[in-house]
Amino acid sequence: MVAVLMHVSLTACTQHTDTRTLTFWTIGREGEAVTQLLPEFERENPGIHVVLQQLPLSAAHQKLLTAFAGDSTPDISQLGNTWLPELAALGALEPLQTRVAQSSIIRTDDYFPSIWSTNVYDGVLYGVPWYIDTRLLFYRSNVLKAAGFDAPPRDWHEWRRMLAALSHPERGIYGILLPTNEYEQLMSLALQQSDPLLRDGGRYGNFESAGFKRALTFYVDTFRLHQAPPITNIEAGNPWEEFGRGVYSFYFSGPWNIQEFRKRLPAAQEAQWNTAPLPGPDGPGASVAGGSSLVIFRKARNKQEAWKLIEYLSRPDVQGRFYDLLGDMPPRRSSWSQRSLRDDPKVQAFREQLERVKPTPPVPEWEQIANEMQLVAAQAVAGNLTVDQAAAEIDRRADHILEKRRWMLDRAHHAAGENL
Repeated sequence: MVAVLMHVSLTACTQHTDTRTLTFWTIGREGEAVTQLLPEFERENPGIHVVLQQLPLSAAHQKLLTAFAGDSTPDISQLGNTWLPELAALGALEPLQTRVAQSSIIRTDDYFPSIWSTNVYDGVLYGVPWYIDTRLLFYRSNVLKAAGFDAPPRDWHEWRRMLAALSHPERGIYGILLPTNEYEQLMSLALQQSDPLLRDGGRYGNFESAGFKRALTFYVDTFRLHQAPPITNIEAGNPWEEFGRGVYSFYFSGPWNIQEFRKRLPAAQEAQWNTAPLPGPDGPGASVAGGSSLVIFRKARNKQEAWKLIEYLSRPDVQGRFYDLLGDMPPRRSSWSQRSLRDDPKVQAFREQLERVKPTPPVPEWEQIANEMQLVAAQAVAGNLTVDQAAAEIDRRADHILEKRRWMLDRAHHAAGENL
């Protein structure tokens, strides 16, 4: 739980006595990039001094909960949008709708709608999207062309045909890498269905629905047909090198891997790979609406100054610079007019996919449920469970995880009835 503390100030000169110190927590590598953006903020706001604390991803969730329990939360923090419901339910976060309505900088209609919706919990806005994350296909365009395919798949039927043509398990060659310990791939396929993943207001799992079974069947069949190896990401070794060698023709991943592939593969291979939106069951498919947001804590001492920082980091020009520094994609459509985003062919599939993303269920327990979903799915991949058995087991585990939520909601409903 060791955190790296970085003091960000415009100059080394003595701070004015009326300067307000703003505490800002970031998670992982974002802190390294944002330090290069903060000096300009301090120049524009000479009465504000930002102290940045960078939390390692492995410890950030517990650190945030501990800070809330100990009344030691920062003024402003980066927060993964799947963590936001948990802290909102605890009453840790400041509602932001009034500030957004009065802002001349943050325009809700400029944000991708599903990304914006991940910041709303129980009808209240608690965060402003900072950057987005979604998953789609990286693919070897030259390998597909050699197999007779001139374009990436548009639906599951085409995708299955390609996976079959590109897989030669007897030679250790597979159509796709789907690490069995990562839930994002199956979750994305499940989000493409019309059936929600939870039902009755998030009280119960909905994994025995026809939609989830359809997604799980496609996922399990990919292994059963030997079009993906049944291995974890640890067993996969170096996926970039294997992708470059043609061991896998498709790789299901996120925007950070654009730069990773460019860094790890020879420049001569740049024209041999590309990105494509996810195919859906019957046409272009949805993917997950992931990413991080900026939040203000309810007990922040400097809420107005924190809001100024959120507005600054939300400006399209600043978001464009943030992308250039780190590769984190902006949540505002207007930010995508920047040349490095607009003119990069590997990026355009992400821009298209962002118009078709869906949020995960807005319950604090979702990540725990998703992990259990994947553990059970791995048993189905191994042949230990049928699809029907796996779906029933995921529902059983989800219902157990959601037991406390049902009790709290039912108690609140009962109390509301008594007050009528």
